Amino acid sequence: MSTFSKIIQLGNFIISNNSKAFIIAELSANHNGSIETAIETIKAAKRAGADCIKLQTYTPDTITIDSKNDDFLLSQGTIWDGKYLYDLYKEAFTPWEWHKQLFKVAKDEGLECFSSPFDKSAVDFLEKLDVPAYKIASFEITDTPLIKYVASKGKPIIISTGIAKEEDILLAINTCIEAGNNQVILLKCTSSYPAPIDEANLIMIKDLREKYGLITGLSDHTIGSVAPITSISLGAKVIEKHFILDKSVGGPDASFSMTEKEFKDMVNAVRSAESSIGTVDYSLSQKQLNSRFHCRSLYVVADINKGDIITEKNVKSIRPGFGMHPKYLSDIIGKIANQNLEKGTRMSFDFISKK
Repeated sequence: MSTFSKIIQLGNFIISNNSKAFIIAELSANHNGSIETAIETIKAAKRAGADCIKLQTYTPDTITIDSKNDDFLLSQGTIWDGKYLYDLYKEAFTPWEWHKQLFKVAKDEGLECFSSPFDKSAVDFLEKLDVPAYKIASFEITDTPLIKYVASKGKPIIISTGIAKEEDILLAINTCIEAGNNQVILLKCTSSYPAPIDEANLIMIKDLREKYGLITGLSDHTIGSVAPITSISLGAKVIEKHFILDKSVGGPDASFSMTEKEFKDMVNAVRSAESSIGTVDYSLSQKQLNSRFHCRSLYVVADINKGDIITEKNVKSIRPGFGMHPKYLSDIIGKIANQNLEKGTRMSFDFISKK
């Protein structure tokens, strides 16, 4: 596909396949019901090097219903097993009346701020806050009516693929295109909490980009920073990681969230990884040119008298690299020296008799 935008403006940031990775700190439930904690978390994310803070906009009633039916009991091997969905979301949601203040704090800190809406009412609410983008969470990738409504707002859409089959991904991005929105970014995601590193399957970042022709990245739930750092070499241009002030406080997402120090170390490592990749360029820097001193070249390794035959015993390919290129060794072997040559002399065609 070639219908997707290759350059996406997200607030003050340009995201493209030539840009640095846009790094998102996910607040999620890590405020633990305290707006003061939420505010301090945003400020810490800025100190840690994040480009953006992301919220989640829902209430227990906009995402599920209050039912004690077994269908609503978590029992799939998650860290939340034993809880009913309504109770979990009641504990985890970010009150909507906080949003305006949190957006202002983010702006004052120089961070972009947007959110994952989970129904149309959340989209309408976020539109009033003039969000620069939207995030579709992994479990909402099959909710095409929601995706269509979000896409209709004409803003960049970042979609996580955590539980998606290939047909789900195709349906989601086609829904965006049909709504007239080509500003789509796909994030490889493993929807386990925390996610085992051997299930990260980061190669999908590259495959999704090549298959669909759009910008890709990583929404990461693994422990540590190996996956985000590695994702850079596979072309990730957006990295999302859960962020928390203090894991000891606990909370639904604490176990797979990064502290300020951990996040800062990750950001620094990601930026170093970006610097290490560089560009396709066969020319050499001045430092590299200087290092050619260490390569091989042809030198006189035993004193040669005028009239002596050049052999592999008196001329060899050795370090340093100031003499003739080693490729000429076979051209001068068997030739006659036209002058006396001391051991350590750089070999040259000028020293070979023309006869």
